[in-house]
Amino acid sequence: MKLDIRTRLLASTLLVGAAIAAQPAYAQAATDTAQSATAVPSGTQTQDTVAAAGGQDENSSGEIVVTGSLIRNPNLVQSSPVLSVGAEEVSLRQSNVAEQFLRELPGVVPSIGSAVNNGNGGASFVDLRGLGNNRNLVLLDGARIAPSGLNGVTDLNNIPLALIERTDVLTGGASTTYGADAVAGVVNFVTRRDFAGVEVNASNQLTEKGDGHTFRTDITIGANFDDGRGNAVFSVGYQQADPVYQGDRSFSRNNVDSFSGVVGGGSGTTVPGVFSLTGVGNRQINPDTGSLVPTYQLFNFNPQNIFQTPFERFNMFGAAHYEVADGIEVYNQGLFSKNSVSTVIASSGTFGNSLTIPYSNPYLPAAARTQFCNANGLTAAQCTAAATAQPTLADGSVNPAYRTFVTNASRRFVEAGPRVNEYTTQIFNYRAGVRGDITDSIGFDISGAYGESENTSRQTGNGTLTRLRQAALATNTTSCVDPTNGCVPINLFGPDGSITEDQLGFLLGVTNSTTTRTTLAQARAVVNGDFGVVSPLGTNPISFAAGGEFRKYTAAVISDSLTQTPNEVLGNGAASPDVFGQYNVYEGFGELIMPLIEDRPFFKSLTLEAGARYSDYSTSGGNFTWKVGGSWEPVDALKLRGNYQKAARSPNIGELFSPEVTGLDNLAVDPCQGAAPANNANLRAVCLAQGAPVSSIGNISAPSASQANITQGGNPNLDVEKATTWTVGAVFQPDFIRGLSFTADYYNIKVTDAITSPTVGDVIGACFGANPTAPSAGAATSVACTSIRRDPLDGTFNGVADGLPLPLSNLGRITTDGIDVSLNYRRDLGFAVANFSALGNWTNSKKFQATPTSLNRECVSYYSVNCASIQPEFSGSFRTTLSFGKLDISALYRYIDAVQYEPAQNADDIANATTVVNGVTTINQAGIVNPEFQNIGAEHYVDLTLRAEASDHLTMTVGVMNLFNNQPKVVGASVGSTAYNSGNVYPSTYDALGRRYAVSARLKF
Repeated sequence: MKLDIRTRLLASTLLVGAAIAAQPAYAQAATDTAQSATAVPSGTQTQDTVAAAGGQDENSSGEIVVTGSLIRNPNLVQSSPVLSVGAEEVSLRQSNVAEQFLRELPGVVPSIGSAVNNGNGGASFVDLRGLGNNRNLVLLDGARIAPSGLNGVTDLNNIPLALIERTDVLTGGASTTYGADAVAGVVNFVTRRDFAGVEVNASNQLTEKGDGHTFRTDITIGANFDDGRGNAVFSVGYQQADPVYQGDRSFSRNNVDSFSGVVGGGSGTTVPGVFSLTGVGNRQINPDTGSLVPTYQLFNFNPQNIFQTPFERFNMFGAAHYEVADGIEVYNQGLFSKNSVSTVIASSGTFGNSLTIPYSNPYLPAAARTQFCNANGLTAAQCTAAATAQPTLADGSVNPAYRTFVTNASRRFVEAGPRVNEYTTQIFNYRAGVRGDITDSIGFDISGAYGESENTSRQTGNGTLTRLRQAALATNTTSCVDPTNGCVPINLFGPDGSITEDQLGFLLGVTNSTTTRTTLAQARAVVNGDFGVVSPLGTNPISFAAGGEFRKYTAAVISDSLTQTPNEVLGNGAASPDVFGQYNVYEGFGELIMPLIEDRPFFKSLTLEAGARYSDYSTSGGNFTWKVGGSWEPVDALKLRGNYQKAARSPNIGELFSPEVTGLDNLAVDPCQGAAPANNANLRAVCLAQGAPVSSIGNISAPSASQANITQGGNPNLDVEKATTWTVGAVFQPDFIRGLSFTADYYNIKVTDAITSPTVGDVIGACFGANPTAPSAGAATSVACTSIRRDPLDGTFNGVADGLPLPLSNLGRITTDGIDVSLNYRRDLGFAVANFSALGNWTNSKKFQATPTSLNRECVSYYSVNCASIQPEFSGSFRTTLSFGKLDISALYRYIDAVQYEPAQNADDIANATTVVNGVTTINQAGIVNPEFQNIGAEHYVDLTLRAEASDHLTMTVGVMNLFNNQPKVVGASVGSTAYNSGNVYPSTYDALGRRYAVSARLKF
């Protein structure tokens, strides 16, 4: 059944809920201001002017929802630390999507989101501890929803913020409780259960520069009915965000080369065009003289790129529950979202593609023709004859004077404007179940859910290689040698503006698209409670939970013929072949919480926890995970807690079934570029063994735009990766300082048999060694070197080269450890009520080793092409709110510790730039990251918010984000990965938009 049919069915279900909710509303339970006096439960961290429920949610039926446990008991608080962000904190931050506020939390590393342009696939993700967005699990009310893409990751763009009561973040393994993917932890969005009334929210945001306008509005209707036996709620929302172009910020207007420090540099795919010349290397056309000269003008791609991706979303969410009999409740929940994300990147072009061009091409200047003739061994007479020769003679026979040459051409189609990729995602997810009491102390919950997600990518402005080659093979200005499809000859040798509308119309006259569909069907049954068994020294009974779960995933990619063909779509990176994969998993699990000692001297409480889960995957077989933990309260004011867990993650559909494709990754310096291989016999041998032609040695160009071809794909032989996680910490709530709570927790996570691929630096290092310009004598015959493949025409890692192999395997190892702290304090000052909330993270280490022979790479506090998104050693946030009756004044301070260029990569750069000639060592400083760009200082951000209750029903909020208009540190455009190092800065970590203003209104009745 097609997605749009299911969408209509879901809409009908939600409309029924809306009709129920339209009944006269009962008075809503006191919430916001009343909750502010609630003590923060031990075991949780919060950041909110309103004290959040601390990982627990008590609904009207008395059920307690605890993130990180299947046991529901209000008197038993688990040992795992949970950070809880309440709805009021999200409102004060003026956040419009979940990814936006999550990436700013200490300990969370920015993942793909609204600040990622080149590399954004139309979805937003969360990355806990920097272990990868595929190693944490995102839940909605404790349940999974349909994932986005082949890797089974949840798209945060679909989370309905209007109904989110709080967001719980549990870091550290949670596979025992929730199953695979929870190696690094869980993010659980908890919705408001018994909403009654009508609430309308609207907000507007604008940068100080007048761009980046963002608008959001939501309408929520809910009601209790049948004397409180049931509740229904329905919410609809709309959101729209405009782009912010890098050309509109002074620090990003011009591309800066991270190595040379040259302003206005950029890509070697430029205009005027660059062409490979046999035995000479790449040369740029000079339109004034018509000759090919050393490259003199790179392409500044920054102005067309963006810092904030355009976004539009329509969403609906409905939920209802009804007590059909005493102790028996049925419930359901439906979600639908349609959102569009656009990425805008610089003009397409021919990125080193191999073209066959006649010497009689009408646009080929005479001077360049002579150079091509000389490079390809034509005599003067042959060159002169070829300059005007047609393919055939008047009688139709082959013209012997007609000749062609082959060149790798790099020319931007700036006349066509930028490349635009619009990703449209539709998702629906429906869940229904029944829960209730088996006995007074034992309950059950049986539920089933089904969801689908469909992401369609439609690209414009690219052009195709087939049409480019057809248009380049021309001997006059009006027709091509092959005139099919209305071919129009193209002028690749002129300046900006020389490619006409007719030429572009033929070249770009096609669009390409890809559709990714995923489904998730699941069923779960849980029995939990207690049998009344109490420890001899305890008062609360031992609680348990046990149950089973089934999940089935499918994912498919369906592309048009253009997108499936390697190198066919110009400037598109990797091809996207059709893919289909599926797997299912059966699981059984159990948990125990045992209060051993309670209310005894030095033992206010002593509690032990244990849990286990067995998972049987159709792809990787069975695996067993378990956990043990406990907490000890010697006195009321102090709790000590800890847990130890064995977690696991089975390979996802993308990791198993993705076909091998050639795409792009980041590499600024190629060991074989320039004169280096001409000065070292071993290096020369390696370059030749990798496919570089003899004529290219000494003239190989650096990777275009600091990007090299890489080849990667899935591996059907992958097995489960395993993790060991443990935490130990304390909660301090002193009686002598009322309203104060403090927590500190150490965490340690180790992933072995990790499903990983080597970094580009790993592959280069394995072949070329510690000094890339002087590899060992046997390197040329090693698999590490011969598996790297170069373009057969110019020897680069661009063009048709397979480039660097990045295979997936279970050979990886990932480790991280650190400390989380939180502090909450509330005090009545007499003239105002003060709320203080602070969160902090110290990450001691995060290491990644792709294979046993790879570098065990440390990425905390470092940035480079190997350390993708920045993970500082220290990060923190502190919110202070003063409440003067109906007026709140709130300030949020965020701190990001100083970071520096990765020392290991810097050493590689120096080795790459070092040459030894006749015993003299020289270092090419242009091959080393500019010292000015090797450090980013500590950053401090302040947001200021005013909130006022204009009436009993209307609340107005005005905010200024980045109050002091801090600008991000410029480090150039080639110092890191393309996704996170963009516009000369790191816009996902540091605010590139500048000071922003926000105003919102909330109407409740």
